[in-house]
Amino acid sequence: MSLNGQAYVVGAYEHPTRKAPDKSVAQLHAESAVGALADAGLRKDDIDGYFCAGDAPGFGPLGMADYMNLRVRYIDSTDIGGSSYIAHVAHAAAAIAAGKCSVALITLAGRPRSEGHSGTAPRPASAAAPDAAFEAPFGPVTTNVYAMCAMRHMHEFGTTAAQLAWIKVAASHHAQWNEHAMLRDVVTVEDVLNSPVIADPLHRLDCCVVSDGGGALIVARPEIARTLHRPRVRVRGTGEAVKGQMGGDVDLTYSAARWSGPAAFAEAGVTPADIKYASIYDSFTITVLMQLEDLGFCEKGQGGRFVADGNLIAGVGRLPFNTDGGGLCNNHPANRGGITKVIEAVRQLRGEAHPKVQVPDCNLAMAHGTGGLLGSRHGSATLILERE
Repeated sequence: MSLNGQAYVVGAYEHPTRKAPDKSVAQLHAESAVGALADAGLRKDDIDGYFCAGDAPGFGPLGMADYMNLRVRYIDSTDIGGSSYIAHVAHAAAAIAAGKCSVALITLAGRPRSEGHSGTAPRPASAAAPDAAFEAPFGPVTTNVYAMCAMRHMHEFGTTAAQLAWIKVAASHHAQWNEHAMLRDVVTVEDVLNSPVIADPLHRLDCCVVSDGGGALIVARPEIARTLHRPRVRVRGTGEAVKGQMGGDVDLTYSAARWSGPAAFAEAGVTPADIKYASIYDSFTITVLMQLEDLGFCEKGQGGRFVADGNLIAGVGRLPFNTDGGGLCNNHPANRGGITKVIEAVRQLRGEAHPKVQVPDCNLAMAHGTGGLLGSRHGSATLILERE
């Protein structure tokens, strides 16, 4: 079943906090939901479908639906890390098309900054995959698993640290206009290269920020979307995929976006060349570079050249990306920033991004997320959105 035109994103809200020592995770979920409802012009009682990942308090949607006193007839707790919330939009559209619900709420929230989480701590054993016992003795942490991908990409294709740095530079040019961004200073390639090495070849400024916060989206039936006084953002194409150890056929130079991207473009009936704006999950600079290749914006191995010289900067380059500053500069709530990729894509399509980074005539946008570990097992979700 094609989801093209079956549902619309009618509400989007990003929680403004970046540190919330005085709020619970459940409270951040609820405040984000209130914000998205206000943005859409809907009421809580209009919601009959609820989506959040399994990391939400109280067994995901079970606890949160109760906390927010929702009366829903459809729930979904799909948890594929940072790509969960992009997949939730697709799942909400499918549920709406099947008549399972009419107005779906999606929420994300977390407090990793207040709780002292970081990408340099060992991964918790409870999150281990069945074959992770073979990796655990080597002490993998998030940063060095991504660093392996960067090192391999450099070896295979001649990608340089300076090329990766351009991704951070682009994000910083956008973040300077975002009053809520954690890092608003514009940086240079030299600044990135001179920052401390965290896991060779990744420097500190190649890594995303750690923040508290959250966000929410509302997806609705076309008939409901047409009654609301908001620019209409249509779900046009979706794709999901997973990549693991491939039975030992390990190749660190590509991600599951190799499969989720083409599926989304095929359903939407468009090509990467048609995209005016791209929200790309940016846990690290190498994450962006590999996904740009796998999604078809450039050939495999050409990502370094594609991102160099400011090609991702709005008003300068050929593919504006993460115009809110992304995870590299703005926020990365709950160690999973996927929902913010959809939120900024909606802003761009509505013409509501900051004037300094608003993409002219932005009628087609992509939001893409990766969840898990790029160097081992992860999920990818791709979403094509269109302003009607």
